[in-house]
Amino acid sequence: MVPPTVQNGVDVLLEPTAFEPAKLYQKALKDAGIPWTSFMVDDLTKEWKRLVKLGVEFSMTPKEAGPTIIAVFDDTCGNNIQLVQML
Repeated sequence: MVPPTVQNGVDVLLEPTAFEPAKLYQKALKDAGIPWTSFMVDDLTKEWKRLVKLGVEFSMTPKEAGPTIIAVFDDTCGNNIQLVQML
């Protein structure tokens, strides 16, 4: 993943997606609704709104969960990615 406006910025690559056991693991996580990874953000609502405007589709909109707020989106490569804000 890399933002289109910062093509030379930081890349996040979830591998190895071509390795058959990894594909099965990835699909099992996705089918169970379990995020592949999680990123902390300072203001989840603000980040969620920004990403929605960019066309990101969320399977879970911001939701309070204990001492956090979480949201989950599909990275379009078969992974659920979770965003977390500590309250």
